Amino acid sequence: MNRTLTRAVVTTAALGLALTSAPAVAGPGTHPTTAVATATNTNAPIKVKLTVQGPDGLLFKGKVRTKGHHVTPATGGSYKCDGTNGGAHPSAVPTPTAALDDAARKRGFSWDGTWYPSFEDYFVESVKNVSGGGVAYWNISVNGVPTPVGGCQFKLNAGDQVAFTWTAF
Repeated sequence: MNRTLTRAVVTTAALGLALTSAPAVAGPGTHPTTAVATATNTNAPIKVKLTVQGPDGLLFKGKVRTKGHHVTPATGGSYKCDGTNGGAHPSAVPTPTAALDDAARKRGFSWDGTWYPSFEDYFVESVKNVSGGGVAYWNISVNGVPTPVGGCQFKLNAGDQVAFTWTAF
């Protein structure tokens, strides 16, 4: 037992010495401090592919640069839509509804929705003046899979394919 304790102390001391004497290594051309700052920025702008498919065809298709932020639908009000909604993520991240909001502002079309405080999320009701009107809703999917949470709670990654699709009940 004494031998096991001695081995544990020596191993711990050797590991500690190796970690404190090893040089900090980052990728080529990067400063270690910059590399750490970038790795912890979960809300860095990313590019995603956004498609909005209405009942009569394509309403929007294009690449969008986005990050989580406050969004403002056509009828007003502005609420955070950065993945921290409902405690979904501990820090801000890019989200599908933020991507829709960015596309709408940059390409000159509108979207609207109702904010539900209890969910801290929007229910998207119309895009480019096309609404579900009680017979359909705007389904949100990422990479072909419907999101299990709202559009302000789902975390997007660079290159994701985001779709808002008019879907009949």
